[in-house]
Amino acid sequence: MHAHRARLRLHRRRACGSRRAARGFTLMELIMALIVIGVVTALAVSSYSRYTTRSRNAVAMRDLGRIQLAVNRYVLNHDGATPPDLAAVDMAGLTDPWGSAYVYLSFTGLRGHGAMRKDHNLVPINTDYDLYSKGPDGASSPPLTARASRDDIVRANDGAFIGLASDY
Repeated sequence: MHAHRARLRLHRRRACGSRRAARGFTLMELIMALIVIGVVTALAVSSYSRYTTRSRNAVAMRDLGRIQLAVNRYVLNHDGATPPDLAAVDMAGLTDPWGSAYVYLSFTGLRGHGAMRKDHNLVPINTDYDLYSKGPDGASSPPLTARASRDDIVRANDGAFIGLASDY
């Protein structure tokens, strides 16, 4: 009879598992689970942030290409003269992905190189007109090497380059 009870207790332990497993998670196991969840969340937020930055940059580049095409049509239809502003090509209300208006500067009648966008040698990056987005910070400066201009999306080499100012 005693042997039968011992076998029954052994059977119950195997069926139910140990007492520790029946109680639930330990504090250490919960902390480890929270750490893993935190790391995965941090990686996901970082990836999403990079994705949104790239997609906004791509939208700004696409818009600059569309504006450039409109300006080129204007130039063809007006004997080589560039438009005085973006309203002349029906693009005045267009804003970049960060909510700022695109900047257009015609060089017609412009004296000096002060307002023109410039490369690291302070040479103007275009010969006909400047067109750019001020980027996420909404600030800009004529030299592309200036801190405020590094995140700008610019048209350079008379339209051969449209991209991030820091990549030019």
